[in-house]
Amino acid sequence: MGAAMAGPPQKSKDFRGSSKRLMRRLAPRKGLVVATFSCAVLGVALGVNGPRLLGEATNLIYAGTRGGSGPGIDFGALARLLRLALVLYAGASLATWLQSSLLNHLVQGTIRQLRRDAQAKLTRLPLAYFDARPLGEVLSRVTNDIDNVATSLQQALGQMVTAMLTVIGVMVMLVWISPLLALVTLATVPLSVIATARIGKRAQGRFVAQWKHVGTLNGQVEEAFTGHSLVRVLGRAAEVQARFEATNRELFLASQRAQFLSSLMMPVVMFVGNLTYVLIAVVGGLRVAAGAMRLGGVQAFIQYSRQFTQQLGQLASLSNVLQSGVASAERVFELLDAPEESADAAIRVAAPRVGRVVFEHVKFRYQPDVPLIEDLSLVVEPGQTIAIVGPTGAGKTTLVNLLMRFYELDGGRILVDGVDIATQPRGWVRDQIGMVLQDTWLFAGSIRENIAYGDPAASADALLEAAKSTYVDRFARALPAGYDTPVTDDADNLSAGEQQLITIARAALASPAILVLDEATSSVDTRTEVLVQQAMAALREHRTSFVIAHRLSTIRDADTILVMAKGTIVEQGSHDQLVAAKGLYSTLYEAQFAGSAAP
Repeated sequence: MGAAMAGPPQKSKDFRGSSKRLMRRLAPRKGLVVATFSCAVLGVALGVNGPRLLGEATNLIYAGTRGGSGPGIDFGALARLLRLALVLYAGASLATWLQSSLLNHLVQGTIRQLRRDAQAKLTRLPLAYFDARPLGEVLSRVTNDIDNVATSLQQALGQMVTAMLTVIGVMVMLVWISPLLALVTLATVPLSVIATARIGKRAQGRFVAQWKHVGTLNGQVEEAFTGHSLVRVLGRAAEVQARFEATNRELFLASQRAQFLSSLMMPVVMFVGNLTYVLIAVVGGLRVAAGAMRLGGVQAFIQYSRQFTQQLGQLASLSNVLQSGVASAERVFELLDAPEESADAAIRVAAPRVGRVVFEHVKFRYQPDVPLIEDLSLVVEPGQTIAIVGPTGAGKTTLVNLLMRFYELDGGRILVDGVDIATQPRGWVRDQIGMVLQDTWLFAGSIRENIAYGDPAASADALLEAAKSTYVDRFARALPAGYDTPVTDDADNLSAGEQQLITIARAALASPAILVLDEATSSVDTRTEVLVQQAMAALREHRTSFVIAHRLSTIRDADTILVMAKGTIVEQGSHDQLVAAKGLYSTLYEAQFAGSAAP
């Protein structure tokens, strides 16, 4: 929960590249893209002819009433012009509605696939990726950033296409009415382009920083929420609040600066547009007075110039929405481009599930320049219980992570039932292993569903037998809804011991050949610990077991105890042998019992 560091705003890595990549996401839905674009073209083509028809109507009225000496207004021709204008505007509205509807399908379908890709990517990322990042920051990329991409595309894509087509269509009409006035209009366009480009370049870095701080803030909130009891017990609420405020301030400043810079675009464009309007009014009036243009032409030109300026302003105002969306897209693409686990083997070997495990000269380092496990060899026979003890950082959990292939070896190999696990799909070795961890994980569902997670295909009798053997049946039947009792998201309706028993029952139902028990009794009370120990004893029967424990009293009956220090096995033997050896194990054991005996 580190505080965010203040500093210069993070720059966009590749705005143009990310924009193109985001647009390529639309390619698989070419039919919708073509239909949406066609509706936009049709709507603009119909809409831009309206001012021209109204200009002709003005000319018709002016010619019929000029100075009271005109031949009179041709109301039939005027009615035809107005009806045609009405039909064109109605058709343009219908085309715009169809464009909006098609665009909604296009964007939501694209975002749906993007969410699928992000979720699939999470399942292929190595454990090291999650170890190096706060959970909330990763979740923010999959939720907040993708939602922002969806909102940005929905708002910006259709309007920007329409605005650009309108600018082109209006420009054609301006040239057709008066090339001279068209040049006057175009003369001011570079001012708008240069101003908006410079503002947009500065704003983009702020948007990237904004969404970076959103991810950091989510990570801090997630950590503070999941550990709120510990935060309060240790009296660290003020520190957590201070860190939150620091990151929240960074987010506030980045958002404020991004919005301030992007909000400058519309006023700049409108100011230049008003200058254009004044020039057109003056030059157009002079042209009418000289007889070089008709009044209706000037009226239509002024309408077109207003429309031209409005569309340029629309493009400028939408740029901040697009920049925000691209900034989020960059973060999502960073997730999608993250290095994945190495490729799995395609063929599974059919090996007997007896649970023999061999470590041969295993080498592993989390960081290349920090030694951890340099040369570890170990043979575990089927059915043996191997306890692993040692000080923090000795490599106990690392050993299990290597066995599960959460990390890949730097050297040596690990054999399960004579098969090198590196030559098999990861699912192959994980199918052989059941895990019960210190941190229980239960999902929102019933007790029955949580147990069945170990083997969804198991029969009701097998599930009940697993529950009975692990003492879940004792408390489940006493609950009002029995096994159908709902487990809340944070399982606060069950005690820590009951939660742990359910996870043990889940492992029992899976019936693995190898068990990994990582500090499985460290979070339960003494009375429940007895039940958990009995449940684990039943679970370990006829299975190879790796038990990681700090409570040395819980592993006295292990067949072999491995004492690790700095990634190396420094002692091994039975409990009595290690106590008699007066080594590191004996020191740890005596320290625990001396502490428990102290007043």
